[in-house]
Amino acid sequence: MKIYNTLTKKKEEFKPISEKQVGMYTCGPTVYHYAHIGNLRSYIMEDVLEKELRYEGYNVKRVMNITDVGHLSSDADTGEDKMLKGAKRENKTVMEIAKFYTDAFFSDCEKLNIKTPDVVEPATNCIDEFIGMISTLLEKGYAYIAGGNVYFDTSKLKEYYTLSSHNEEELMVGVRDDVDEDKNKRNKTDFVLWFTKSKFDNQELKWDSPWGVGYPGWHIECSCISSKHLGEYLDLHCGGIDNIFPHHTNEIAQSEAYFGHKWCNYWFHVHHLNDKSGKMSKSKGDFLTVSLLEQKGYDPIVYRMFCLQSHYRKPLEFSYEVLDSVAAGYKKLRNRIAKLDNSGETDRNLAAEYKQKFIEVVGNDLNTASGITMVYDVLKADTNDATKLFIIKDFDDVLSLNLTDGEVTEDMSASVDSDMEEYIMEMIEKRARAKKDRDFATADSIRDELAAKGIVLKDTREGTTYEIK
Repeated sequence: MKIYNTLTKKKEEFKPISEKQVGMYTCGPTVYHYAHIGNLRSYIMEDVLEKELRYEGYNVKRVMNITDVGHLSSDADTGEDKMLKGAKRENKTVMEIAKFYTDAFFSDCEKLNIKTPDVVEPATNCIDEFIGMISTLLEKGYAYIAGGNVYFDTSKLKEYYTLSSHNEEELMVGVRDDVDEDKNKRNKTDFVLWFTKSKFDNQELKWDSPWGVGYPGWHIECSCISSKHLGEYLDLHCGGIDNIFPHHTNEIAQSEAYFGHKWCNYWFHVHHLNDKSGKMSKSKGDFLTVSLLEQKGYDPIVYRMFCLQSHYRKPLEFSYEVLDSVAAGYKKLRNRIAKLDNSGETDRNLAAEYKQKFIEVVGNDLNTASGITMVYDVLKADTNDATKLFIIKDFDDVLSLNLTDGEVTEDMSASVDSDMEEYIMEMIEKRARAKKDRDFATADSIRDELAAKGIVLKDTREGTTYEIK
């Protein structure tokens, strides 16, 4: 497998510390509200990564935290506690909010065929571990106490910006919110390890510590939970691209200061999902959820396919027009598969060849779009239906698109048969090559030829789709 490593800024062959055992950590949700579909894009792609590793024969232990305390509205450790904000909004306790939205998150994951990690650990379970790591950082001189809080001193590090490639002059005080600077910090990039002077009189969750009653900062959680379950050497750390700075940068700082050696070898980051107004965010108020997509009549797996048709390191723009096209294509694909006859003997040699091709394609920095293309290639292959079904089901161990669970529907069989589908796709590919060669006359003639047959092409950022008029 090759993956793009954010740490080295290049695509690298993945070599875990242990030959066949992979320690994988995923930053989990802050459970103060529903996850929007932009959040879930990261979890979908991390799910594919885990399943591809397993498909290639690795034993994977995947750990994920649940942030139920300590995440303030600004990543720069200021603003309001997100969990308290959720509790105020709904007139519930913080733990009631945490339980409700944790359950909602895993319900969404189930609908999207996202596998539950091997270990899921709420931050509130690990207070002793947080206090232990912070105490050691203070003893080693990497942390200091000011204004009652405990801070990590980033000036003690030679390469604080190694992951993000930022420099101090480029940084804003509030990373996600425009907030006041914390005057207790010696350096503006320092971050809170433990709060003891909360500005919220009704802060619900507090614990005794050597520095007074308080609660942990957000960043310390992932370092402790990861090392608790995966040890002091980590193969692979995943998250959204907005976690790179300061969250993952701070994780590296405190973990390597604590352990005294390099902590994590590979960093995997998924780019934003945008709408026409920009990056999706809960702070905008209304935001798209899996439940909302269901209310509008979409199968959540259609959204998974929408994500898999684009590369995880590219921004992806959401629109209902594109989702409609994906839904139509998904329906056609499942119907083609449903028509296959499962009788006959499976050609195991051919299946093994296709498995190796799939590993080479999807294992090349998680090229899921090409993985889906291989499903179409199998449908066109010169072999019996039983073999095709076997191979597609095997691919779906990674893609998780329920490809072999479909039933033939009347409107599908009446619109485009398999020969016509193959013809249309070949013409779309031919037109794409013409456009790439700047042969626009040929590209236009292909569009016109299809239009004359009642086939209307639609060019989107994710590729070309079609409708039958």
